Amino acid sequence: MRVLLTGATGFVGRAVLGRLSASADLDPVAAIRGHALPDAPQRVNTIKVAGLDAATDWSQALDQVKVVIHSAARVHVMNDTESDPLEAFRKVNVEGTLNLARQAARQGISRFIFISSIKVNGEGTLPGKPYLADAEPAPADPYGISKMEAEQGLRAIAGESGMEVVIIRPVLVYGPGVRANFLNMMRWLDKGIPLPFGSIDNRRSLVALDNLADLIMTCIRHPAAANQTFLVSDGEDLSTTQLLVRMARALDKPARLLPVPSVLLERGAQLLGKQALSQRLCGSLQVDIDKTRQLLGWTPPVSVDEALLSAARFYKEKQRKAG
Repeated sequence: MRVLLTGATGFVGRAVLGRLSASADLDPVAAIRGHALPDAPQRVNTIKVAGLDAATDWSQALDQVKVVIHSAARVHVMNDTESDPLEAFRKVNVEGTLNLARQAARQGISRFIFISSIKVNGEGTLPGKPYLADAEPAPADPYGISKMEAEQGLRAIAGESGMEVVIIRPVLVYGPGVRANFLNMMRWLDKGIPLPFGSIDNRRSLVALDNLADLIMTCIRHPAAANQTFLVSDGEDLSTTQLLVRMARALDKPARLLPVPSVLLERGAQLLGKQALSQRLCGSLQVDIDKTRQLLGWTPPVSVDEALLSAARFYKEKQRKAG
């Protein structure tokens, strides 16, 4: 069965591409823009596309394809420099996604798997009050709004065409090659820098890259996935303090955490204009994956500690090569 993957050069896309190429009964096609796909497995066909917008022609990439996994997107950034961020997100995440989906439906594609975001649900939860997959969306930023609008458009296309749509909303994804704040935390711990995060009593859901890739692969064929929305996590929620302690253990380093009260951290962040970072470090965001477990019979195959160890090994090897 031929499967088209967009976003194959991204953090999630590379992991999914590896799974696709390792499946003997799948014929993976990676849609890429302009540049070659580094270290592409031999079994992967690559097709260049002009971009991801309302005018992209997907006819060649969709030839003989049965399933599309759409992970390409304009991703969330902390400090967006666009004059109209929502419009910039809409051009790619809404117009580009729906253009691909309409062409896929006309081509007779049987299933379209869309990698959305937990930001469709919102920015945070009260401890013990996790987001549910079928709860009313409440996106709070342009990225989350664009993903919600893409989901709505995909459901409409599914209703009109009969093409099955599967929507997956990941929480923060981590694993080998992770970047941004997660990488910064590993660097701080590796250098032994004292961190003021020893008394944070929040709860955050995370998802290991391997667990997300495993769920995506499950959704390629599982009949119960059709026209459903799924949340995904590791199934174990951690406080920021617990995460740092276990990350330090994976790095074989001491966790030098100072017990600064969360309220002081939050006030300091407000003074510095870092409220978004404060929410990620001190706030809670939990998801309930019972629907994912029950409908698909799916269980996260990798534990938090196994995933952290894998990320730590990759980080240390990269540090060693860098000298």
